[in-house]
This record gives sequence, C-alpha cells and structure tokens, in this order.
Amino acid sequence: MGTRIALVSDVFSGPGAEPRLVDALVAARDRDASLVVLPELALDPWVPCTRTPHDDDAEAEGGPREHLLCRVADAVGIAVVGGAIVRDAAGTRHNTALFVDADGRVIHRYAKTHVPQEPGFWERDHYADGPVAAMPFEHGGLRYGLQICSDVMRPHGIATLAAHGAHVVLHPRATEPDTWASWRCVLQAAAITSGCWILSVNRPRSEGGTPLGGPSCAIAPDGTIVIEGTEPMTIATVDADAVTAATRGYPGYLPLRTELYAEAWRTAPSKPSGA
Repeated sequence: MGTRIALVSDVFSGPGAEPRLVDALVAARDRDASLVVLPELALDPWVPCTRTPHDDDAEAEGGPREHLLCRVADAVGIAVVGGAIVRDAAGTRHNTALFVDADGRVIHRYAKTHVPQEPGFWERDHYADGPVAAMPFEHGGLRYGLQICSDVMRPHGIATLAAHGAHVVLHPRATEPDTWASWRCVLQAAAITSGCWILSVNRPRSEGGTPLGGPSCAIAPDGTIVIEGTEPMTIATVDADAVTAATRGYPGYLPLRTELYAEAWRTAPSKPSGA
C-alpha cells in the first residue's frame, strides 16, 4: 500500500492561521494521508525578504509555533512537518524543521545548515547555519530525513542521510518560480544518486517583494517525477521497496567508500557561508 504523504503548499500566519491549518490537516487526513509536509517556515511571513530581524520572529524551543503544530497534529490525528526560527540558550537563531507525530509530540528537529544571503533571501540576517548534519529518524515503518531549501544545493546532506539508511527525504523550501528548472535537476539527481524518495513543497506566492512560488514535487528513488504541480495539496505514496530496488540497481550498488571520502573532506578547505 505504501505511506501517503500530503504536500501542502500554503502558509499559516496571522489571524485565522490555526483554523486554516486545521482545515488543511483534516483535508489531508480525509484523503488517507498520514503525514503533512508544509513549506519552509510556513507559520511565518517570509521574514528574510528584509534585512531587519524582529525578536518575535523567533522563539525558544517549545515556543508558540511549536505548540501550534503539536496542538493541531494531536487534534486532527495526523503527523506534520512544520518549522520555526528557534532561539537556543545562547540566543543564536536557527531555521528549524519540526517533525510532529499524530499524538502531538515533536520526534525530530533539524536546523538548516546552508543559509543563503542575497536580495529577497537575507536569511543570514535572521538565523545562523545549523550546527549538526542531518540524520535519519524512524516513523511509521520508514526512515525519514529532513533538508531545508538550499541544503540540497550541497548534496552531502542527502548522501549522508542515504548512507545512514533513509528512505524518504522531506524538503520544505521557499524558492522563486523562475529557478524551478535548476531545482528540479538537483532534486532528480539527489534521488538517483541517493536512492531515496525526495518530496519537496514550496511556499505558494510572492511575499514582501520576493517572487516566491513554483511546484511541489515527489521524486522516486530512480529519478522518476511522480508529482509536479502547484496545487495547494498533492498526495504522494512512498514505500521502502522502491528504495531497496534502487539500492540493488545502478548506481545504488556502488560502494560508498566512506573512509576514503571522510579523509578527503577532512583535508579540504572550508568555505564559509557568504564567501
């Protein structure tokens, strides 16, 4: 049968955000989805459209946006991936994806590790690079990994997730429609070389002068685009068998050579963000 995952291309901030989010989750549940994936920072306006951060854009762990996700997931009985700008104990802010199960519990957190800085995407003014590489986690019989938007433009994260046994990489993003051809190419290549499902969902419309929008997609481990469209909700069905088949076929059966590449990366010069 596989696992049905809803990609919801919408944002939920301001007055009426909670009932609209509940309605979206109910609609996904009624279409037999067990997980909803929201776009990057879907509980906020696109604050990186300006270079001015505000204190209430961010929250401590367990803050109001996290509580909102947990509350609606538990009320509807469906798992959800959302996010918030989370402030750690030292005051450093990170763009953090949260995986909340159907009982309203946060079972995984991941902070975006590759943060851009350019017009419309002044993200480094709002949050720092995440300090820890993505690792997979289990839910409902599948192993998931999280990547956020520009993380996939550095393929090491998805390769690491695959090496640790991920079946599905969930990819909330906020990108411009004119750049979709490049994103599609990168995401297909990531699926083929990792042997994972890649599910990506985008913010739906321009915000603050930044021309956001473009398709959500689901890409099978062999690189086949199963879903590509701008509908507010699309449903993808994923399964571990396709990952097993991709691992046994080419290029999945090629050795990983982890020790060789670990040594090469150890001696490679680091390129700081914004350099």
